Amino acid sequence: MKTEKKDIRKLTKEDLRAFFVDQGDKAFRGNQVYEWLWQKGAHDFVDMTNISKETRILLDEHFVINHIRVDQMQRSSDGTIKNAVKLHDGLTVESVLIPTKSRTTACVSSQVGCSLNCKFCATARLKRMRNLNPDEIVDQVVVIDRQSKLYHDRPLSNIVFMGMGEPLMNYNNVIKAIDKITDPEGLGMSPKRITVSTSGVPKIIKKMADEEVKFNLAVSLHSALDDVRTEIMPFNEQMPLADLKEALIYWYEKTGKRITYEYVVWDGINDRQIDIDALLDFCKAVPSKVNIIEYNPIDDGQFQQANPQAIDRYVDVLEANGVTVTVRRSRGKDIDAACGQLANKQ
Repeated sequence: MKTEKKDIRKLTKEDLRAFFVDQGDKAFRGNQVYEWLWQKGAHDFVDMTNISKETRILLDEHFVINHIRVDQMQRSSDGTIKNAVKLHDGLTVESVLIPTKSRTTACVSSQVGCSLNCKFCATARLKRMRNLNPDEIVDQVVVIDRQSKLYHDRPLSNIVFMGMGEPLMNYNNVIKAIDKITDPEGLGMSPKRITVSTSGVPKIIKKMADEEVKFNLAVSLHSALDDVRTEIMPFNEQMPLADLKEALIYWYEKTGKRITYEYVVWDGINDRQIDIDALLDFCKAVPSKVNIIEYNPIDDGQFQQANPQAIDRYVDVLEANGVTVTVRRSRGKDIDAACGQLANKQ
């Protein structure tokens, strides 16, 4: 009976070393394979050119590399690239390369679909089918790094977990992926250049603080009033703002890292003075900055971008009270690659 091949990227370096010793080979061969898998992004054993042909055949007999494949790549007029990424089981997620004058950023997905139900987000309309494995997350980064070098003549500089899915609902795999991305024996990127964006899962935010993670934290807030936030982000009823605030205070006390609040202002939803005052009060809990994000419609008409005067009021009040605020214009809108638009729509 034919034995099913194992996914080699589920093995640790120690596992690989032990495999080669069991085969009568030298342990260091495991180090070479590990380097090909995690530092050089090899997708086929044939690519491992400093390993003998016999060893590559041996690997192929026992293992498989379940790598991702870019099924479709779309390039925006502003240089943004959106990838429809096909996974080994046929499911699809999306990732985005976002270029600016000073940096290129990879926006990566952590789940197929999403387990939360934010009403303004296209991804939330897809049921969560499964979590991504660590290697599937790392693969997205490797692909975008190559695209950055090819199309923008510079390596990838930043990573944001703001693609499809809620990263903290796939916490263990996200952390393992970040470990591989930051490991000198992996991609060797600085954790300071990585931001994990969450809609707010208090117990996991505290867990990250306890584990003294080195990456940055962003929170998709969108309202600092429970009734408004629950209306647009229904999970807030189970994880209310008071719990979120407590967790963020805990995060700051443990890590010393300020928090970024992602915030969209919608017409008739959160554009009142009471909304502005509530956000200001929330920002006072811990050192923070606010990114006001341009809204990208998802064709249902319920949510409409607030008028510029409402956004200006937010900026004026926040800045007058010492809160750093940036108004961020979305990129890649012409290919449905902007914030909230990722929904496997080709």
